[in-house]
Amino acid sequence: MKAVLALLAVLAFGGGAFAQSVRTPHVTTQLVSETAGVAPGSTAYVAVILTADKGWHTYWRNPGDAGEATKITWTTPVGWRPGDIVWPAPSRLPVGPIMNYGYEGRAVLAVPIEVPAAAKPGEIAQLSAKVDYLVCAEVCVPGTATISLALPVVAGAPVMNSAFGKIVADALAAAPKPAGLAAAYERAGGKFSLAVTGAPLAGKADADTYFYPFDDTLIDQAKPQAVDRGPQGLTLTLAPGSGYAGGKPSPATIAGVLAVDGAAYEITAAQGPPPTGAAGIGPPSAPNGGSGGLGLPLAALFAFLGGLILNLMPCVFPILAMKAAALARSAGITGRREGIAFFAGVIATFAVLAGLLIAARTAGQAVGWGFQLQSPLTVALLSLVMLGAALNFSGVFEIGTSLQGLGAGIETQGRFVGSALTGALAVVVAAPCTAPFMGPALGFALTQPPITALCVFLALAAGFAAPFTILAFSPALTRRLPKPGAWMDGLRKALAFPMYGAAAWLLWVLSQQTGPLGLARLLTSGVALGASAWLFGVGQRRRVQGVGGTGALLGSAACLVVALAAVSFGPFDAQAPAGHSAAPTAGEIAGEPWSPERLASLRAAGTPVLVNFTAAWCVTCQVNERVAFSSPEVAAAMKRGGVVYLVADWTNRDAAIAKALADQGRIGVPLYLYYAKGAAEPKVLPQLLTPDTIAAAVTAAAAS
Repeated sequence: MKAVLALLAVLAFGGGAFAQSVRTPHVTTQLVSETAGVAPGSTAYVAVILTADKGWHTYWRNPGDAGEATKITWTTPVGWRPGDIVWPAPSRLPVGPIMNYGYEGRAVLAVPIEVPAAAKPGEIAQLSAKVDYLVCAEVCVPGTATISLALPVVAGAPVMNSAFGKIVADALAAAPKPAGLAAAYERAGGKFSLAVTGAPLAGKADADTYFYPFDDTLIDQAKPQAVDRGPQGLTLTLAPGSGYAGGKPSPATIAGVLAVDGAAYEITAAQGPPPTGAAGIGPPSAPNGGSGGLGLPLAALFAFLGGLILNLMPCVFPILAMKAAALARSAGITGRREGIAFFAGVIATFAVLAGLLIAARTAGQAVGWGFQLQSPLTVALLSLVMLGAALNFSGVFEIGTSLQGLGAGIETQGRFVGSALTGALAVVVAAPCTAPFMGPALGFALTQPPITALCVFLALAAGFAAPFTILAFSPALTRRLPKPGAWMDGLRKALAFPMYGAAAWLLWVLSQQTGPLGLARLLTSGVALGASAWLFGVGQRRRVQGVGGTGALLGSAACLVVALAAVSFGPFDAQAPAGHSAAPTAGEIAGEPWSPERLASLRAAGTPVLVNFTAAWCVTCQVNERVAFSSPEVAAAMKRGGVVYLVADWTNRDAAIAKALADQGRIGVPLYLYYAKGAAEPKVLPQLLTPDTIAAAVTAAAAS
């Protein structure tokens, strides 16, 4: 009789006719097996299949910030031992400000069942599973289903269950499992740096990557996971969660699932140095005078000194005209108010840029100081602002100065606002470059909590604003300035030409980023802006004369709309990732694009390398390239030393370049690194270069 029942059960399984299912609100639950029977002493796999309605989801073993993992409670014959759930790789399920992990649609939760050797062929084992789950969409509904499965014991190798066998087998094959990956983690700067290497990660440079921890208190799951890739692996930067934040001890190991480009691997990382071939974007060790070892007081002092020196850097040349005009106005009794306005404009703009930078890096974006000029749209708008300021200086229209009959109160208010805007524009245009002392200070800032980082940036702002503000508050110095008079109008018009130069420089920067199409759009916008300014000036003068002018003002507004439309409609797309386009050449020195792989290859071969981290929008960089790198003396020295010249062009955003800068404790350009033959670390060259500086560094390294 038992043999007949077993035969009938096998026939049922083999034909796929048997599968118990339970329907509860929003979920169908099934209990199925991989094979049509089980052999004594074997391990069989059964699976609970949860199929959620469209728009609903169930949860992984770590449900994330909310939710509840599915639980299975088994009732089995004596000697039959169910194992742990083999969890499929989860998906991210963000809900507002929180992050959950789970499954949309079908989740196949396979479970190994140890069949006792004493099981006798012909018997039918009854398995029962009580499944507790949470299913959610806009609301969450807890559910329970109790399902059973009859498993016949067979003498030979069991056959595949034709109805559900492949579903279970595919789930087991795709489930995360160890794959020979090496992993380690470090904790620094308040974050975990998880490094993983191994063959499965090769060639995954652009793959979607995410780490799902088993411990739901390990990381702040709502925070983005920044990923940086090395030649043989990758490194993730993870914000600690409630179990390990603040001063709480680090975990003995970090374990979880690493999902990379649709594949998933189980990893366990002990605390220690990263395995060879990984890449790290965590806080740098800061060799060569980087940010390591700086505390907040010293970092703030360095930032203040860097801000002072920034006033003397070539980066400030484009806005010297605006500062000179403000200086001339300060000779009057409103000097102190204008000094306060300039200081406020600098501080506010630095605070905004620093806040945006900190927020972007916290969100996992590889950006650095000067990120605003890596946006072609921002460059285009700044070029138009500079052109508008130049037209104002030329007298085409009037803003911030007195017009006959407009009143002294408005004039004073205009000067105050004008000084604040002068400070803001000075920061936006000048800040992308770094002065001495700035690099280590800002490198330290971005390894610290946001409040500490902001303090360092504000110290930098205070240093940048200090010279003009001190002058405005010093009666002894202001008395030495020429008295205001008619000469100021001539000076203002003369100072328009540096502003035209600034607009032209930004136009050139845009051409490097976008090519001819972006250049044509900005030129069109510039013509429209010029027409708008002229019509606005005509309207102003006609209104002062009492002869109307409304039509001219309306025409000015229309032209201004055209000017903005020319740069706003359609994206300004970069032509190619910076530093990986056609090989650049600086003067007589033949260069080639920098990449981590190319640098590593040259160093492994014992070749000396000079790396130039530069950008089209960095005026200091451009000055150095035309003064120092174009020198025949430098070219001859590099040729004698067999030095390879690599150019890391950061005109457009590039995560690899941002990572390389961070490794040196820097977040901006210029940065010049010379890797001598056999040297463990590069020599950092000064930010203001001369031909002798480069030639001496190359010659000294070759002689040693």
